[in-house]
Amino acid sequence: MTTPEASGFRPRLGIQGPVVAWQDPWARAASDEIMRTGTGVPIVSQDPTPTGRQFLSELSDLGADFYVHHVVPGEEGFDELLSDSSRAGVDIVLGNEYGNINGPYIDATNRYDVPVDTLKRAAHAGVLAGVLYDEPEHLQINAGQYRHDDFLPHFGATDGMDADRSIATIDQTVREIVRDIDAAAPGTPVLAEHVFPVLFHTLARAGMTPTPKVMKESFQPLQLGTALGASLQYGRDLWICADLWGPDIGPWFTRAPGLPGHSPEEFASALRMAYLFAPTAMFVENVDVLSRHLGQGRFARTEFGEVWAEFTRDFVPRHPLAWSFRDARADIAIIHAEDSDFGRGERPFGNRRATPPEAARTVFQAWYLVSHGSIPAHGSCMHIDGFAFPRHGLDDIPRSDFPLERAGMVATTSHGLFHPTRSVLAFDEHVEAAALGDPGLILAVGSRMPAATVALLRARADEGATVVIADRLVPAQWRTSEALGAGRWVATPDLLGDDVREAITPLLGPQNTWTQRFGDNEVRFAPADATGTALEFEIAEATLTGA
Repeated sequence: MTTPEASGFRPRLGIQGPVVAWQDPWARAASDEIMRTGTGVPIVSQDPTPTGRQFLSELSDLGADFYVHHVVPGEEGFDELLSDSSRAGVDIVLGNEYGNINGPYIDATNRYDVPVDTLKRAAHAGVLAGVLYDEPEHLQINAGQYRHDDFLPHFGATDGMDADRSIATIDQTVREIVRDIDAAAPGTPVLAEHVFPVLFHTLARAGMTPTPKVMKESFQPLQLGTALGASLQYGRDLWICADLWGPDIGPWFTRAPGLPGHSPEEFASALRMAYLFAPTAMFVENVDVLSRHLGQGRFARTEFGEVWAEFTRDFVPRHPLAWSFRDARADIAIIHAEDSDFGRGERPFGNRRATPPEAARTVFQAWYLVSHGSIPAHGSCMHIDGFAFPRHGLDDIPRSDFPLERAGMVATTSHGLFHPTRSVLAFDEHVEAAALGDPGLILAVGSRMPAATVALLRARADEGATVVIADRLVPAQWRTSEALGAGRWVATPDLLGDDVREAITPLLGPQNTWTQRFGDNEVRFAPADATGTALEFEIAEATLTGA
């Protein structure tokens, strides 16, 4: 294994606060009066609550640069939090999840906004590192997830609207949110933390910072390639959340069904994977899984805490990065319009009166093709037909019996990290030449494509790329496949047809490797076990596009 030369670049590292382990140290009573998880099941705190200073000392010992704190509506103890954080030298990202779950809501939405005065106070204290919107794409599409009195999407109602009007509605609201936060705390990033790989580009265009969740129930190259493409296309930073909630069970410390839903070995590989994508910052959800509080400020690390400590104290210093995410380049590009469908085919953009167009599903087919069939052709995450969630086998265990200490269960491996792809980035239909770069293979799919983008793709084919495009997206005169200049133009009515497979197979790369190119460096991942839940990696000189 080779490592890059030191460059001084390192993502900032953070930890999200407890939702099961102990009460919020600064809002003890209030934090047990509200629902702190999206499970819909009340869970009493399992450990004694440390003081704020004790908790922040534990975060510092774990190597955290910042703390992700979901604001408890009412802000009990907030000034003490600011004082303790400033004293500890630990910055704060303020999140809106508790308000999303419990209210109070912005009128005609299911959204809680951290109050402007709260942001100003945190900025004035010099500890505000970001404002986190928790799963906003989820709450736009699945608006009834937490608020059950009405169907009120996160950024505004879209019933009866087509895609363009829906996107315009979302765009306007997001721009207003970003504007208000910037006025209260200039320069503060507004993070859109996605569980589903939809709306990345829409929210990035309006000013939010793409923050993909990895692990969870996602397909890693698809999730990261889509978020990274949005960051590059719209000039945003990239944050990554390593989310320990997930589908699996096993003989490991378990706070609740699905927490954690990934093995320690998968967690270790996911942290390294996320780090090597060189984001601006990365954090883990949640501290519950890393530590137990034994009382009197004494903490005991779980096996997951030991994984995190090894990552921060050993892996990161031994692997300085010679690149950042901004150096990412595509060997394969997928271009498609946003239809907000992750595979269930319902409520596009939160519109209850419509279903996504059938053409939207070609996005899934494109990822199926570029992953050698590893990613399914009917959806973009595990919340689709064909996937089981072993964590549900723990649902009948009384919550008072948790946490489970090394539960003695046989580990399941329904979620893996590995899918073979070759430096794939996804862009929306407005991509321009500079962001697109010079990929050797381009797949243009989805429901719509502007004439200017089609012209750009013709130019890329003329310059040497193989461009596969759904023939409905182009004028009649370009619906014939042909050699074009130094490249190839493949217009097709069937993305899964033999003509497409013949054209793209030489450009897909090997079936046992997942790569991402960053300038002259190429990160190469390979499965470290039969299930792909653990990864091996190497860093090498990037191969030439199309080689």
